[in-house]
Amino acid sequence: MFKLTKDQIDSIKKIVFVTGAGISQESGIPTFRGKDGLWRKHDAMKLATIDAFYDNPKLVWEWYNERRANIFASKPNLGHKAIAELEKYVKVAVLTQNIDGLHQKVGSTEVLELHGSIIKIKCSVCNYKEEMTSEISEILPLCKCGNILRPDVVWFGESLPQDVWQKAMILASQCDLMVIVGTSLVVSPANTLPIYAKQNNAILIEINPENTEMSSEMDLVIRNTGAISLPEFVSLFKKN
Repeated sequence: MFKLTKDQIDSIKKIVFVTGAGISQESGIPTFRGKDGLWRKHDAMKLATIDAFYDNPKLVWEWYNERRANIFASKPNLGHKAIAELEKYVKVAVLTQNIDGLHQKVGSTEVLELHGSIIKIKCSVCNYKEEMTSEISEILPLCKCGNILRPDVVWFGESLPQDVWQKAMILASQCDLMVIVGTSLVVSPANTLPIYAKQNNAILIEINPENTEMSSEMDLVIRNTGAISLPEFVSLFKKN
């Protein structure tokens, strides 16, 4: 399946994974744009923008609490585990669009959350941030400053955290191999990461059951899921 030569494998010292909702789908977390995706059932503009939050914070919090309960109950799958295991053999970084924390839960040590984290909250006004270990009991949680707390995620129309994005660009531009797993590559600016890798002459591998915006740019395309494909990918480095 993975047509890499021994010389290619020997030359790979740094691998960057770019992961999207597809890798967590097999852990029971719905994707956004698939046939059963969240955006087919919900209006993103009423749930994932700052204007929607100010218009109806109760609705937004109810939706995120429902998603959070699902995520807390989910476990990393074989795809997440394979990426973490790969650190035994080569330097690995994960640039994820997911907000579920499953990469960290399974032991990946260098994970950049491009779109924030659903298990973190922040104040809508001041700089207060906090990580959640359990469900929020208040319907509208308030900060110590008196303003409403919000999920620490990147909503439509908001910029990515600049420190995270700068580091992601550097990692992408320095890798020898980029593996893009379970993302449609339609969301900007995360969809530019393969371009940075390509400029470093990195090998690009896409793992996705469906065609994406950048499939034609890939060196290798695996039409399967991360949970099925990634354990086999890791075995290449074990044998080496």
